[in-house]
Amino acid sequence: MYRDILEDLKKWKDKSRRKPLLLAGVRQCGKTYIVGEFAKECFDSYVYLNFEASEKIAAIFEYDFDVKRIITEIERYTKTEIIPGKTLVFFDEIGECARAITSLKYFCENMKELHLVCAGSLLGVAIKEKKISFPVGKVNRLQLYPMSFKEFVIANGRDDLIEVFKDWPIDRSIPELYSVPMDKLLKEYYIVGGMPEVVKTWIETHDIDEVEEVQNEILSDYADDFSKHAPVTEVPKIRWIWDSVPVQLAKENNKFIFSHVKEGKRSAELEDALEWLEYAGLIKRTELVEKPEIPLAGGADKTYFKVYMSDVGLLRAKSKVSADTILEESDLYVRFKGAFAENYVQNELQVTGKEPYFWRSGNSAEVDFLYEANGEIIPVEVKAADNTQAKSYKQFCKKYNPRIGFKMSKKNIAENLCENTMTYSIPLYLGWNIDKYK
Repeated sequence: MYRDILEDLKKWKDKSRRKPLLLAGVRQCGKTYIVGEFAKECFDSYVYLNFEASEKIAAIFEYDFDVKRIITEIERYTKTEIIPGKTLVFFDEIGECARAITSLKYFCENMKELHLVCAGSLLGVAIKEKKISFPVGKVNRLQLYPMSFKEFVIANGRDDLIEVFKDWPIDRSIPELYSVPMDKLLKEYYIVGGMPEVVKTWIETHDIDEVEEVQNEILSDYADDFSKHAPVTEVPKIRWIWDSVPVQLAKENNKFIFSHVKEGKRSAELEDALEWLEYAGLIKRTELVEKPEIPLAGGADKTYFKVYMSDVGLLRAKSKVSADTILEESDLYVRFKGAFAENYVQNELQVTGKEPYFWRSGNSAEVDFLYEANGEIIPVEVKAADNTQAKSYKQFCKKYNPRIGFKMSKKNIAENLCENTMTYSIPLYLGWNIDKYK
């Protein structure tokens, strides 16, 4: 299946200052698959080592960090000649071998010509828990997320729609010829999400029961990871927080509140568990900024945040909202409808390289997302339906006077002035193309 990151991998391959590449991403988001596709397209040979699948591989790194010796032993183990420049070497689940992580420093310094990619679903957790010495400054990094909506549309054989919207003018209303199938695909994306195995199951079967079976297997695998990789004392707390995320996101004031996770529990007792889920890539915090100034990170309140899941389809499965409820747009799920739209937009902003925050003034006004671009702060208001009356957005524009901003909803595309801010109203399904209008 098509993944945008393949182009980034090709750019890395040809970089003059190339270093070993660390490909991060939540478990089962497609890291192994995409590296394999990269190898097929760009290299003569491919050497794959999985440190989780075989403990024998770790022994290669136990003696010393002589990279020539390490490569020779890998050649013997895999029965494959490794030719720098022609062979791609992939260390998968590298978090299982601390010395392999340390070796990246020496590959960077002593074998620059080798194309070496590493991945680890729980690498952040491993570095934190095992106190692994990470080779700072000796690796390049890329982040792989679950499939974006754009990738989902292409996987469903509608790349023609992506081509249509690449250069769609802001002053031309979108006809039903294009809006109807895009709206339908977005509903399906809320149901299926972007985990590659789930998407593949949907494309092959269009059977919701089979989709949910795969989603539930993934959720069960994540729960197993809690027991296998987290400190024993933290496992119950991680489960409590993990189960609390959909409920808290669907609240009207969807700030994450630790006391709502488990009665009688305080933030000091649960912070490490929340951090574990974040290091594992399963959740993402979006922090409050009360005074929007550049850099946004400098004014972020780390004690006041929302928590989103890495995949909207898994959020839907975990929330146990039926597919029919989404397809029929039942009024009975209005709170979760807003949560899905917000989680979806957060994921789309993140995939396109943005670090979103949110703004709130007292208890009366909130803008869902803010992000930085080219020295500007850009507000984004999200509505799950076609009602785009946004008093909070107007208040923000009046107070801070941003040059441009966005309203994302089910309404057709348009532009207008809100106070002095040029505001682009774009359908939710065009989140992947937001930079065109910026």
